[in-house]
Amino acid sequence: MTALSTRDRGNAVASPRPRAGQRTARLRESLVGWSFAAPNLVLMSLFLFVPIIWAAIISFQETKGFGDPEWVGLENYVRLVSDPVFWQSLLQTMLFTAVTVPIELLGGLGLAVLLNSVLPARGIFRTAIVLPMVISGVASGMIAVIMFYESNGLVNKILNAIGLDSVGWQSQGGPAMISVMIAAVWLRLGFNMIIYLAGLQSISPELYEAARIDGASRWQQFRSVTVPLVGPSTFFLLIMNVIASFQVFDLIFVMTGGGPGNSTSVLVTYAYRNGFQIREQGYGAAIGIVILIITLIFTFIQWKTSRTRDLAE
Repeated sequence: MTALSTRDRGNAVASPRPRAGQRTARLRESLVGWSFAAPNLVLMSLFLFVPIIWAAIISFQETKGFGDPEWVGLENYVRLVSDPVFWQSLLQTMLFTAVTVPIELLGGLGLAVLLNSVLPARGIFRTAIVLPMVISGVASGMIAVIMFYESNGLVNKILNAIGLDSVGWQSQGGPAMISVMIAAVWLRLGFNMIIYLAGLQSISPELYEAARIDGASRWQQFRSVTVPLVGPSTFFLLIMNVIASFQVFDLIFVMTGGGPGNSTSVLVTYAYRNGFQIREQGYGAAIGIVILIITLIFTFIQWKTSRTRDLAE
C-alpha cells in the first residue's frame, strides 16, 4: 500500500506529456490560424514592410532613380539638420496637426452627440457629413480649390456679399494654410463622427438615467459620463488623426502645391518634391524615414500613456 501511494504521488507530481493526438490537434489549430493570417501578412510584407526597408536602404544612398547608386551613409540625414526648408516643413506639419486634430476630435464628438439624439432628418445630416469620406482626396482638393479660388471662388463671393474684402487664398501664405486646414477638417469630420457615434451607442442609457436622478445637468452628464466612456474612441481617433496629419499630401498638393513659396510645405510634400521632382531620391527617402520615426514615437508614447492610465484605474 505504501509503495503504491508513493508511486501515485510521483505520477501526480510529474507533468504529463502531451499525447501524439494532442500535439497533432495543436499543430492543426496553429496551421489554421496562420492560414487565415497568411494573406494579410503577405500583402503587408509586399506593400508595407518591404517598401519601408527599401526606403531605409535608399536613404543611405545618393541616387536619381537610374544608374548605379552611390553609398553616402548618414550624409542625407546630416543634410536634414542644416536644411531650413526641412525645418520649416516640419514646423508647418506640427502646426497643421496641432490645429486640425483638436478641431476634428471636438467637432466629431459634438456632431455625434447631436446626431445620436432625437433630431429631425438626422439620417440626411449624417449622410451629408459622411459624404466627403467617399470622395477621393484629389477630388476633394479640387472642390476646395473651387471654393477658395481668389477671383470668383464661393468663399470670396460670400465675403464680398457681406461687405468684406477678398482674401488671397492662393497668393498669401497664411490664408493658404488656413484654407488647407479648413478643407482637411471638412474631410475628416465624418470619420470622427462615425467612430464617436459607435462609442456613444454602446453606452448604457441607465447611466444617463442614474445621473439625472442624482441631479446632474446635461453638461455634467456629458463631462462625467459621455467623455470618459468614449475614451477608447478618443485614443483611437487621436492616433489616426495625428498620423493622417503627418501624412497629408493629396489635399495640399492639389490646393497649393506647397506654395506660395514654401508656406504650405509639409514633410510629405517636401519628400515628394525631393524624391520625384528634383530626383534626389536618397534625400527624399531620408525625409520619409524621419516621418515614420516621428509617427512611431508619437504612437508609442500615446499607447504607453493610455496603458498606464488604464492600469492605474
